[in-house]
Formats: sequence, C-alpha cells, structure tokens
Amino acid sequence: MNAASTTYDARRQELEQYFDRTAVDAWAKLTSDAPVSRIRRTVRAGRDRMRATLLSYLPGDLTGQRVLDAGCGTGSLAVEAAQRGAHVVAIDISDTLVQLAKERTAGQYGKGSVDFRVSDMLEPSLGRFDWIVAMDSLIHYEPADMADMVARLYARTGRGFVFTFAPKTALLTVMHAVGKTFPRADRAPNIVPIAEGDLVARVTAHPEMGPCRVARSERIDASFYLSQTMELVRP
Repeated sequence: MNAASTTYDARRQELEQYFDRTAVDAWAKLTSDAPVSRIRRTVRAGRDRMRATLLSYLPGDLTGQRVLDAGCGTGSLAVEAAQRGAHVVAIDISDTLVQLAKERTAGQYGKGSVDFRVSDMLEPSLGRFDWIVAMDSLIHYEPADMADMVARLYARTGRGFVFTFAPKTALLTVMHAVGKTFPRADRAPNIVPIAEGDLVARVTAHPEMGPCRVARSERIDASFYLSQTMELVRP
C-alpha cells in the first residue's frame, strides 16, 4: 500500500466493526426478501439493479474462468457468476457476512464454485483472476486510497475489472445531509463521493496501473441509492 495506508487501515477497521457488530441484523434483512423500511426498500431495489448491471458486463459463459468478488457481502453476485461456470473467490472483511453467505448459498453454485473467505481484497496470495468485480466495496475509502485499490486490483486481472464508485453530484451531497437525520438503523457507513474525471485521472496516473481502457459506465439512481459503474478492460 502507498502512503495512504494509514487511512486505508483505519477505514477498513471501521467497516469491519460496522458490518460485524453494528448492522448485522439490518444488513441481513436488506439482502433478503424480509420486510424493511421504505428507505431501505429503495436501497435494496438499487442494489439489485446494480448487481444485474455489473453481471451484464461479464461474459454470459464464464466456464473455467477465475473471478474475484471483492467485498462479496452475502454472496448473491458470487453465486450468479458461479452459475455461469466461474470459479469464484468471494472475499469480505466481515466474518458475519461471510458465514451468512455460506449458509444462504450452499448448493446453488451450478457448474461453477465459490470459495468464501474472510480476508482483505488486496491480499497478494489470492493470485490472479480473469475478472474482478467490486460492488459498492470501494466507495467508503478516500480518493487516494480508492485509486490505489483500483490500480492494484486491476493489475491482477487478465481481462478486466468492474467496480462501482459514488459519483460526486449535488443530489448525493443533499442525500448525505438528509441521511444524517435518519434513525440509526437506516444509516449506512459513510461513503466518499468522487467525480468520474478525478477518479480516471487518479487511476491512470497510478504507478502500478498498466494499460487500460475505460469501457462501459452506467449510473443507477433509485431514490436513496446512487452509484455508478466503471469497467476497466485490457486494450
């Protein structure tokens, strides 16, 4: 990690505590079909659309390909990739979420496989992958850390890296202000918006970033869920 490692490590610890202790029940409900508040229904709908969008960027047939689900949560994306034939390594820093993912998804992997692990997505021993997908798992880090994470993950792909970021918009700024007034159970961890141009400039200037091409990008706006994709592929 670069000089931003101190902030990265501190934020990672905060997120681990949040998902393992503070919001276990709320996150389990959000990622299921259990009844939730109106606010969380919009977040659930947005996340469902985003997951489908990211999966649409991957080949329909992933037979034999190695995929990293970086920040797998309760495992829905990992399972769908496995059902296309991928061998998925599904990583999350939250032991609670990984255990829940294992329980929910057992026996649903089709012709592929899923190896759930509690670990840092940047762990070098994970090796190389054909594809890496990171859905809403980089959005909590400061721009310098996020760019470093993107560059280091992309360097380990053979075909491409698909991830999301929080677009810096006036609407998102207002949503953050409003969100602070929500009941604690309806609050998500703080995210760090970044302008698309700023993100691209930071990533392409990173010393570990190899040749890449920004392919597709799409913004998902579902009321209290706002996120944007970015697809980096080999030129």
